[in-house]
Amino acid sequence: MSTNQTSRTHEPALGPAESGPGRPTAALTLTASLLGFTLTCLDASVVNVALPAIGSSFAAGMSGLQWVVDAYTLAFAALMLSTGAFSDRVGASRAYALGTAVFALASMACGLAPDLPALVGARVVQGVAAAVVLPASLALVRQAYTEPARRARAVAAWAAGGSLAVALGPVAGGALTTAWGWRGIFFVNLPVGVAILVLLVRAPRSRPRPAPLDLPGQLTAVVALAALAFAVIEGGTAGRVALPVAVAAGAAFVRIEKRQAHPVVPLGLFRDRTVATTVAAGSAVSVAFYSVVFVFSLFFQQVQHHSALHAGLLFLPMTGLIAVTNVVAGKLTGRHGPRLPMLVGQPVAVAGLLGLLTVDAGTPPWLVSLLLVPLALGCALTVPPLTTAMLDAVPAERAGLAAGVLNAARQVSGGLGIAVFGTLVAGGFEAGMRWSLAAAAALLTVTYVLSFRLAGHSARRA
Repeated sequence: MSTNQTSRTHEPALGPAESGPGRPTAALTLTASLLGFTLTCLDASVVNVALPAIGSSFAAGMSGLQWVVDAYTLAFAALMLSTGAFSDRVGASRAYALGTAVFALASMACGLAPDLPALVGARVVQGVAAAVVLPASLALVRQAYTEPARRARAVAAWAAGGSLAVALGPVAGGALTTAWGWRGIFFVNLPVGVAILVLLVRAPRSRPRPAPLDLPGQLTAVVALAALAFAVIEGGTAGRVALPVAVAAGAAFVRIEKRQAHPVVPLGLFRDRTVATTVAAGSAVSVAFYSVVFVFSLFFQQVQHHSALHAGLLFLPMTGLIAVTNVVAGKLTGRHGPRLPMLVGQPVAVAGLLGLLTVDAGTPPWLVSLLLVPLALGCALTVPPLTTAMLDAVPAERAGLAAGVLNAARQVSGGLGIAVFGTLVAGGFEAGMRWSLAAAAALLTVTYVLSFRLAGHSARRA
């Protein structure tokens, strides 16, 4: 599962404080950017292992736990469509400092939350801040390193931070929950946020510059996603009221995007079958990966009654191979084109999901841990090549926009997958878990068939 999220941002205009790529300031800027990106990725996964403790603290049911995860994920995903333009308008350094400060304050609010609604509200603010941090962090790296080779290495280091966060998230969540309680997973963000702001004092300042914002499109996207998530998670009468709101907001979004000169999601992109296929495949992978981590975080603790730390360690074989597999996938893509690794990765992920169908309360935990590995390997083999295929399919000047659309789609799909699968397991854990795994396998099977339409090998457009 790759976390290399190229954001929708442009080359920042440099202010008078710009430093050369070999000076210490560049390294400090990279460190600050790396810390922020790692923190936002970590908070998307670290909370999963703490969910049973949060549920016990607030006497929360499954829907409450789903909101703790999705409040962050969906806010992050929906606003990622516009925050690259926001970063340009206010300057990357200012946007990054603002996003980091708000993220740290929201983390403190999460740790101090007196009840579940307060926690969910603070998680929304965290997600908004994370959406600002991500594109601004990459823009700062591009600003600090002007020489192409050094910049490529810096961006690779930045991306590695996200992969490390995905790998360590469940373990960190388990360790912090065991040592300090669930509130510790949020309080630990505060010193990191302060360190980032201190490092930013020496970062080059970037000048603001005009960038179009599609506020009507962004607003209708947020309303549509929030209403859809509410309908799935809450169900009942409230869900039946929310669903028409989601449909109406979605229709308004499509109508607005067709008329906007600078839409947040250019619908014309999806006329290209490669773009449509890669977005579908990326979405299916996110549903499978993030939803399985959510479900099995609960399974290990609520069904098999392991501690939070033990549950986190049981994910380590699964997550620990992601970064290495991403590198292998990148090399395979460079040598054979994106289709081959996608056609290998998706069946491996499907096989992993089908293997997990055999799991029940009595399955030895070490065996469950091993059965999770093929899913991670398949997802990690699939995401880098589908990202490459997406960028190959669009002109170079639209690469950032296309990557932003792909990553937003992946985040949204992961959040909605958690909403659906959480609802399924709430009706009976083991039966709901099997339905969830079968649904994820079916989605990946469909995108596997679609992937045969991709070109066998393609050269990136100049």
